[in-house]
Amino acid sequence: MLSSFFHRPSVLTRPFSRLLPLRSTTPSFLPQIFTRLRSNLAPRRVKWPRRHRGQLPIPTGGSVKGTTLAFGDYGLRVKGMGKRFTAKQLQVAEAAMKHKAKAIKGAKIHMRVFPNLPVGVKGNETRMGKGKGGFEFWACWVPTGRVLFELESPKGALIDKEIARGILKLAQPKLPTTTEIITKDSGPRLGNLELKPGDPPIKMPSPEFTCTRNTEGLMNQPRV
Repeated sequence: MLSSFFHRPSVLTRPFSRLLPLRSTTPSFLPQIFTRLRSNLAPRRVKWPRRHRGQLPIPTGGSVKGTTLAFGDYGLRVKGMGKRFTAKQLQVAEAAMKHKAKAIKGAKIHMRVFPNLPVGVKGNETRMGKGKGGFEFWACWVPTGRVLFELESPKGALIDKEIARGILKLAQPKLPTTTEIITKDSGPRLGNLELKPGDPPIKMPSPEFTCTRNTEGLMNQPRV
């Protein structure tokens, strides 16, 4: 009965081996935990699908990289405490500004940060152990003073300051920390300290001073 069914010409129009499902080209040992759509704000590929939680980067050496404008005329910079921004928060904030800036022909929104940290979440009331949970969303750590978004004016026509402020204000309530609006005249920022043009450079502590503990408390004393 089974052999006669597969030999019917109306049913079997090609060899039986071609009717079998095709094998996946992806090796079985690689975990398939997430997919990236065109509309998603996520990296194209990652080497490790699960990573450590990470920590907030602190510019201990006095670096001010990423605290000034690089592409646009106005920008949105973190003023409060550094936070972990999710891809959804950044995407919603960017979409709100793009929708408002659409009326200005040639205006562009630049995002200066990118969520490349996979975050895993476990269920509530779960016992300890047995892994760190499955993939949930993408995120990134953003320190104080980092520029998040920039607004670029059309060529030959600078956007009015009040109009630019109204566009950038749409993203502020959608972010988890307080931000400030800056221009090209704004100086760099080192944590909570805003450096103004013309100020002398900050001198870091020299290596001949060390922190020692004595009976009176914590004080700096020179090395012997």
